[in-house]
Amino acid sequence: MLQALTHPSCAQKKDGLPFNNQRLEFLGDSVLGLLIAELLYTMYPDAPEGELARRFAALVCGETLVAVALSIGLDQALILSDSEEDNDGRHNPSNLEDACEAMIGALFLDGGYDMARQFVHRHWHELALKLNEPPKDPKTTLQEWAQKQGLPLPEYQVIETHGPSHAPVFTIEVTVEKRGSAQAQAKSKKAAERDAAAALLAQVGL
Repeated sequence: MLQALTHPSCAQKKDGLPFNNQRLEFLGDSVLGLLIAELLYTMYPDAPEGELARRFAALVCGETLVAVALSIGLDQALILSDSEEDNDGRHNPSNLEDACEAMIGALFLDGGYDMARQFVHRHWHELALKLNEPPKDPKTTLQEWAQKQGLPLPEYQVIETHGPSHAPVFTIEVTVEKRGSAQAQAKSKKAAERDAAAALLAQVGL
């Protein structure tokens, strides 16, 4: 669990720790996805695939991960370098998201599927119940808006990829002709496209 809480900046120091949470975050992201899919499949036996997908997106998004991380005190447990601490790293949403996923990865390795499942069900089940009306994915909302305006469909483009090969970060730009563009970064192309669409929706006042 110590590794799950260790920010990458600690390993960058000359006398730093020999590990960080990036690999566990990679694992935890996939484990969380499987567990949330299972949870929703069980909770909503009659829901169509599209509804399940929208619920899934809401439960694995960064905002939800940060909320869970704060609810269990991960912000106070993070192991940060002095520079990251000075940069208010304990309240950096990206750090909290990564630590939350890394902890799920550590639980999976240490206690197996059942332990990870218990943790996710304990902290996500109530959140799933609160989604009375699953929100539309921002990409769907943007596409529907563009169609109603008689505009071309949104176009998505990878602007940059950086970070380690096992945990890349993608920068995606979405453009709607004559209405502008917006960019977002995330650990998957799908999430970056979703966040970029949300940013463009905000620009046009939706």
